[in-house]
Amino acid sequence: MKSVPAHISSIIFDLGGVILNLDQQKSVQAFARLAGLSEEQVIDRFTEATWLKDFEKGLIGAAEFRQAVRQALHITASDSQIDAAWNAMLLDLPLPRLQLLAGLRPHYTTLVLSNTNEIHLTAFEPIVARTTGGRPLDAFFDAVYYSHLLGMRKPDAEIYDYVLSQHQLLASDTLFIDDMAANIAGAQKVGLQTYQLTNPDRLSNLFAK
Repeated sequence: MKSVPAHISSIIFDLGGVILNLDQQKSVQAFARLAGLSEEQVIDRFTEATWLKDFEKGLIGAAEFRQAVRQALHITASDSQIDAAWNAMLLDLPLPRLQLLAGLRPHYTTLVLSNTNEIHLTAFEPIVARTTGGRPLDAFFDAVYYSHLLGMRKPDAEIYDYVLSQHQLLASDTLFIDDMAANIAGAQKVGLQTYQLTNPDRLSNLFAK
């Protein structure tokens, strides 16, 4: 896809890796230092962790998440140390990207759908505020949806269906933009038009005249 198809009337954006710059390896490195493990060992202990998915669904809270991290990595780190390592992946929100997205609202219904959690939400709100002059992210979109507040997460069909139904959108007329292949595949299963964004700096290319 070189540009947004003409029939598209609404766009659902992922947050991390699409709007907000993200580097998950920084968190892997931070946890490896905390635990005295290799980065590969950290990845192995997080990849299939059911508690991580539960955290993104809001089924467990921050305290339970931190304790699960301690058990998985065999560490006695403080809450603040765990939060700092977990948030290390969150980078910045470039102003030109935000201006681009804000400029789309007159032409499309624009939504954000993010797999996230309460620790990250607390951390990235100030990142957004630094770029926006204190305005929240939802001031720039028609709505913003966070997985842990919905009790659902991508790539499960129910979360895409929920967002579509909230705005009476047709999947065939809605473009979903995400950096994760699994989330793209999940969106395609419910009929959404999709675009996997491998570099957030290229987002503007989709909307070039």
